Amino acid sequence: KGTMRVFKSLVLLFLLPVVRGSMVQLKNGGYEDIIIAINPELPEDDNIIRNIQYMVKEASTYLFNATKQRFFFKAVKIIIPLHWLPKPEYLSVKTESYDKADVIVANPFLKYGDDPYTLQYGGCGEKGRYIHFTPDFLLNDNLYNIYGSRGTKVFVHEWAHLRWGVFDEYNNDAPFYVSINSGNASVEATRCSANVTGKYIVQSTTSECKYDEQTKLYEAGCKFVPDKTQNAPASIMYMQSLPSVVEFCDQSTHNEKATNMQNKICNYKSTWEVIMNSSDFSNTSPINSTSPPFETSFSLLQTKDRVVCLVLDVSGSMAGYNRINRLYQAAEIFLLQIIETGSWVGIVTFQSTAQIKINLQQIVTENVRQDLIAYLPKTASGGTNICEGVRKGFEVIKQKYTSLYGSEIVLLTDGEDGSMSRCLTEVKNSGSIIHTIALGPSAASELEQFSDMTGGLKFYATDTVDSNGLIDAFSGISSGSGNISEQSIQLESTARSVAVKQWMNGTVTVDSTVGNDTFFVVTWDGITSPPDILLRDPKGKEYRTSDFTVSNLNLRTARLSIAGTAEVGDWYYWIQNNHTVPQVISMIVTSRAASLAVPPVTVKAHMNKDTNNFPNPMVIYAEVSQGFLPVLGATVMATVEPQTGSAVELKLLDDGSGADINKNDGIYSKYFTSFNGNGRYNLKVRVQGRSQTVRLGRRQSRALYVPGYIENGEIKMNAPRPEVSDEEIQTKLGSFNRVASGGSFVVENVPSGGITDVFPPCKITDLEAQYEEDKIHLSWTAPGNDLDEGQADRYIIKMSESFLDLRNTFENATSVNTSSLVPNPAGTKESFQFKPENITTENDTIIYFAIRAVDNASLTSEVSNIAQVALFVTPKESSPDGAPNDDAINEGISVLAIVLIVAGCVAAVLIVVSLTVCILVKKNRR
Repeated sequence: KGTMRVFKSLVLLFLLPVVRGSMVQLKNGGYEDIIIAINPELPEDDNIIRNIQYMVKEASTYLFNATKQRFFFKAVKIIIPLHWLPKPEYLSVKTESYDKADVIVANPFLKYGDDPYTLQYGGCGEKGRYIHFTPDFLLNDNLYNIYGSRGTKVFVHEWAHLRWGVFDEYNNDAPFYVSINSGNASVEATRCSANVTGKYIVQSTTSECKYDEQTKLYEAGCKFVPDKTQNAPASIMYMQSLPSVVEFCDQSTHNEKATNMQNKICNYKSTWEVIMNSSDFSNTSPINSTSPPFETSFSLLQTKDRVVCLVLDVSGSMAGYNRINRLYQAAEIFLLQIIETGSWVGIVTFQSTAQIKINLQQIVTENVRQDLIAYLPKTASGGTNICEGVRKGFEVIKQKYTSLYGSEIVLLTDGEDGSMSRCLTEVKNSGSIIHTIALGPSAASELEQFSDMTGGLKFYATDTVDSNGLIDAFSGISSGSGNISEQSIQLESTARSVAVKQWMNGTVTVDSTVGNDTFFVVTWDGITSPPDILLRDPKGKEYRTSDFTVSNLNLRTARLSIAGTAEVGDWYYWIQNNHTVPQVISMIVTSRAASLAVPPVTVKAHMNKDTNNFPNPMVIYAEVSQGFLPVLGATVMATVEPQTGSAVELKLLDDGSGADINKNDGIYSKYFTSFNGNGRYNLKVRVQGRSQTVRLGRRQSRALYVPGYIENGEIKMNAPRPEVSDEEIQTKLGSFNRVASGGSFVVENVPSGGITDVFPPCKITDLEAQYEEDKIHLSWTAPGNDLDEGQADRYIIKMSESFLDLRNTFENATSVNTSSLVPNPAGTKESFQFKPENITTENDTIIYFAIRAVDNASLTSEVSNIAQVALFVTPKESSPDGAPNDDAINEGISVLAIVLIVAGCVAAVLIVVSLTVCILVKKNRR
């Protein structure tokens, strides 16, 4: 126990600075181990490296000043693709890889613009996944006028998204809002701070914008064009390109009324407040200097051929639950279908001691793959010594390479081992990445620490054979090189118990983005003879059992390799259990990209954290994309399998409610609260797209594309932002199937006596309000009883003419009668109308609304986002550029009118007097 306690404390020491999916460390204000990876598809160009270095160096000083002398960029690693010519200054990658990079440089799919953006999964204050720059953005100086300087502006804007979880302060979908100033309504550009000055211009004509009578806002095509010369120093998260902008919005400059994501997601807090609440901020102090204490240093690391050693447990416990046979089936799929051509593979088995089964072999032909599977284990006995297995795996790699840098170990075990701490430091310092697969409920609880220390993947497979957990784990260990066209993609993985003489049937869609190297694999766990198989392709061609290959080494797997590129469309299969008792039958389908020119549709599944303490909820994410464009409209189902008990199935949504932060960003999300005891949980995601509903979308959290500037009173417009039409991206995508493993996570502190209701309804984040025919119309997405699952019990709606009162003292605001409002199930679109009392449109007024949901245990959600309704006859233009506003103009017009009237009256009196005098003079003469 004492040894294990030391082991755990050492592990915590190693893991403290590590961020999930990132290797960045913060030491004395300096960010180290930032990884910037160049996509392997890009041709060699030293200017990309040079401009990355210049950008980060420049950004370091800008960040230092923007954060009030607190943070700077100290050390950066740039990953060079394998196919670029080697150079003496290029070092080898260790545990760094493209798929763990903080910044990636890659071409956009469909040449869709060069917007720098950050992929953000989580909520306010949560770190993003990566920043994406295109090579054109890094190389083309003509884009300066659109985004601003790469280093002093854009990189810091994106770093704030990535590192501190802040959001954009502009909104392309709601570029204007109505504000009340001095009792008068005016239209404002969505911006922060509101002190940024400019004019409202129609981009296509450069004429001044007109009002839209229906929306009471500016007409379509209207853009807020800023003055190039400003006094406003904020904000970096709004229009980062402005020369005057050198800081983030803080409490004094923040515009909480702007209809942007920062206000919506961060509960109307300024970006600087969110940054100050970060662990980065609390762990550092200001540096007494006018510039960063260190200049940014760079390491250039080049990737190499993939080198993998399977380190497989063959201890006595592997003989139970059919584990050794299942291991053979899963590892065979990995060797024949998953591991990429050109990779080097070796195999080690271990029990009390370890044995090299085969040294590294390079997969250059199908025969090499077949040779490797002959060395997979078939028997099990003995104890468990994990360190011996890992050391022997290192030995296999070192027989060919002088160092372990960049190599991978796939470590599978089902047993406990009290001596793992002996090789902890060795593993940590090895430079090898260790992927771990925990099999069954007794696998060493410390196993995942090997993955955490080395940046490896973590998987857990139960002994429930109809979950395909072990096959899915091996199928999820693809290369982290970023070369997606070479990676295996899982189209199907399904298994179930089939009764005697009954059929298991289904459909697998092969879409146009995949089809090369396609395998249909049927496994079973009963007698050695195969079930009856019928597979029919989209053109009607049929494949029978006799067309499938059953290896002499593995008598419970039948494999069919489709020659060339598989037919696009629906493939139908029927499998009959011809055994005398029920048996578990599974269908696994894998394929690779059909073309180097068209990226395949991919799915990445994640949890928001690796280890969770009850009663905190987990969040499941599935990112569905093609190239770098999000795929919208897919049906995404997640299955979470606990260590004990039944699996839970959840539908993930991309609707911008509940756990889902952004609507239509291709990231499908859901809270998970169905905890069934402590221990490991396994995540699997199944995605189905149908051509009628699926389309591609656009990325969010982007650096603002500035429409133009006003310099010395002259309007200078930039070229309109390049857009790809919906029709163009719609035709690129058809129906598809995907399956992805999301790895494993561990839950602790779940009460042993069962769970009481501890989860309130989730916060409503999409409340909208409209004023129609003297009625207020409210709409939002229904939360659940437990966060975004189930059905809430009732709603509390409040209204106020004071934004701040509603935000800060919700309970004291005026209540709206909701006695007739019954909540619908979570995810349903809610609608509610009512007629407000004591409100007239004589004066310009804005009414604000917010809502909370209450569940049947009287647990109440957080206050929603605040929606507004503006009541006025005609809004007045705001005057951000300091020019006379409408009131001043009207006032001037009124004074002029009075002067003219008085002058007119005086002239009229003079004319009357003159006429009278003339008449009297004439009379006197007569």
